Amino acid sequence: MARPDLNLLVTLDVLLDEGSVTRAGERLALSPSAMSRALARLRRATGDPLLVRAGRGLVPTPRALELRDRVRGLVQEAVEVLRPVEKLDLATLERTFALRTSDGFVERFGPALMAKVGRQAPGVRLRFLQKTKKDAGPLRDGGVDLETGVIEHALAPDVLSKPLFTDRFVGVVRSEHPLSTGKMTTARFTSSRHVHVSRRGLTEGLVDEALRPAGGGREIVTVVDGFSAALALAKASDLVATVPERHTENLRQGMCTFELPFRTPEVTVSLLWHVRLDADPAHRWLRDCVLDVCRFDGQG
Repeated sequence: MARPDLNLLVTLDVLLDEGSVTRAGERLALSPSAMSRALARLRRATGDPLLVRAGRGLVPTPRALELRDRVRGLVQEAVEVLRPVEKLDLATLERTFALRTSDGFVERFGPALMAKVGRQAPGVRLRFLQKTKKDAGPLRDGGVDLETGVIEHALAPDVLSKPLFTDRFVGVVRSEHPLSTGKMTTARFTSSRHVHVSRRGLTEGLVDEALRPAGGGREIVTVVDGFSAALALAKASDLVATVPERHTENLRQGMCTFELPFRTPEVTVSLLWHVRLDADPAHRWLRDCVLDVCRFDGQG
């Protein structure tokens, strides 16, 4: 089946509004003959005369009267679709955004982000989702609007990103732990029992790679899938947790935090989104809010 010429909708809208081939042609900058040919095409497409002569003028048929409001609505909607987006009005914006974040992000940055969003756009809701694995599926299918995380491999072309902040690893123990006092050394650190964080259940990570050149290694006695779980175990036992500093600041309240006695790589936490939302004004505003909250925090 041949695809209909949608330009005919505009022609039909003007014809039904004017009730005159001549006046319709003038509005559309078409000659009378071109306008007559367009009317003929419309008659073939609809199977109806649409406009018939009555005395010296034209009158619409019942089918034309039936179509008039529908055609007007379709044309107006098409005009709205093709019109540039108007300036974003945050005061009246009503929208829900889903943010998939790593463990600790909401506790650390959520309060400031909610306050900022609430002041600027009180009709916006934020739905925070726990990030359990790394995959772009939720970004692609619209289940997630924004995501935070460490980029380990090259992103797919349809996923965009911007760095939020860099983080470094620190050691954390309960306040009464033997490691809470005295000079920290690699030997003291590795002689303790450790809890390791890995969503995939791995028993080694960046900290273990950093220890390997010195010939050392830590005794990992348990593996958990999140920083909050690791810190909960460390707070209630003699286990040592090694976690990102900025990401877990709020989670480490009341515990003893110490610098690691060996060099470990810093990690960059980034903000990710799908390319289809890149030009969306409301989404761009929310991205800027997240960036501002994380960067301002880094200056404080």
